[in-house]
Amino acid sequence: MGDRILADRETVLRVEFTTMPTGVMAKLAERLPAVRSIELDNAFYVEDGTWIESLTIASNDPFDPESLVADISGVSLFHTSEIPTASADVDIQRLTVLANESYPFILGLVLRQEAIPNRIVLQNDEFEVVTTTRDWDQFRSLADEVQATLGEFELLSVTQNEEPGEPLDSGRLTEVLVSKLTDDQLAILETAYNHGYFDVPRETSATDLAEELDVAQSTVSERLRTAERTLLELIYGPREE
Repeated sequence: MGDRILADRETVLRVEFTTMPTGVMAKLAERLPAVRSIELDNAFYVEDGTWIESLTIASNDPFDPESLVADISGVSLFHTSEIPTASADVDIQRLTVLANESYPFILGLVLRQEAIPNRIVLQNDEFEVVTTTRDWDQFRSLADEVQATLGEFELLSVTQNEEPGEPLDSGRLTEVLVSKLTDDQLAILETAYNHGYFDVPRETSATDLAEELDVAQSTVSERLRTAERTLLELIYGPREE
């Protein structure tokens, strides 16, 4: 009965895939040996192949945005801002650039198929892309074009959803989250994440985290719980008492 109800509803497809990195994001990654990720938060088309792009760059080493884009043809830096982090091992900055993207630009490919780009991030030497398509025909058309133009389309998952999801701009969420969490909460979350505490199965224990941060295990548990509660309150609002 439940399956029949789902089938009667109008659903969309959430598609996750990887492909070859190209364009300005790929050039930036080449110039940052310690790059962790480059996320395309938002982009607006201007004209003649030029886009205004908002990028969030995370690197294991500090970097200077002006020097980073200085020798990339067709790219000019418009604005930069640092995203606060409790870890001394990562430098996160948001760059707004004017960029000339020669074909094929991954965002252009997604939009040309009239799909909704939910997330585009370059990490581990590949684009990881999340998009929403109307139906299976649109999904197959997108997959075929990405394969034909970029030479690679590795499907990670396809799921049916009732909502299409928000288009890009997820980088704003990072700024909101770090502004709501304390330095101690940021430190415990980053340490736990980087050491595989949230992996299944876990790669580290609360005891190991306590030793890493030089605090009591009870403090680790308390900070994790309060940080997780803060994140949930941002999503669901304060819990009714």
